[in-house]
Amino acid sequence: MADTYDLVIVGGGPAGASAAIFAARAGLRTLVMDADRGMTRRALVHNHLGFPDGIPGPELVVRGQQHARQAGAEWRTSDVSGLQRTADALQLTASDGQTVQADQVLLTTGASVALAAAAGIETRPGSEPRMKDAIVVDGQGHTSVPGVWAAGAAAGVSVHTIITAGDGARVSINIISARKGERHVDHDVMPAPSPAPTSA
Repeated sequence: MADTYDLVIVGGGPAGASAAIFAARAGLRTLVMDADRGMTRRALVHNHLGFPDGIPGPELVVRGQQHARQAGAEWRTSDVSGLQRTADALQLTASDGQTVQADQVLLTTGASVALAAAAGIETRPGSEPRMKDAIVVDGQGHTSVPGVWAAGAAAGVSVHTIITAGDGARVSINIISARKGERHVDHDVMPAPSPAPTSA
């Protein structure tokens, strides 16, 4: 289907934005649907690599969104109220009634697993502090529903932003690799320095 995204990511915090950056850079048609109510919006982060003086959570979220868009991902402020499999794809329904089709869906919904539970995806009691429940995933990030993946705090990892961002990237790499049929690597190198001019 021409209007089907390769990957729709539900949740635009550090896990979702990081996943979107990798997916978009790999050429996947990627959409992030974010309700803009995540935990990071309320945080002041002093332990995220690269920000020794700390960074306000809202700024970290905005930077992640900007980076994902620059990489080629689309971004919608939207509350996803439904997820189901159709004959051709996965269908997400927004609270305004609009629907989006996806080949693959990645749930990075932070502290809430309500969408996953309503879609019949297996959940379990949370093991991290202040996390009531988590989505059950295997070592790659697959959930119990084919085509649906989960990462970050929603999948039971530590809520620290550096960890959720890394987990989003990890699962995104797994999605890309599965789609391409080979292990994906996204690693650029610095250009070689220009030779120094020689005197006559």
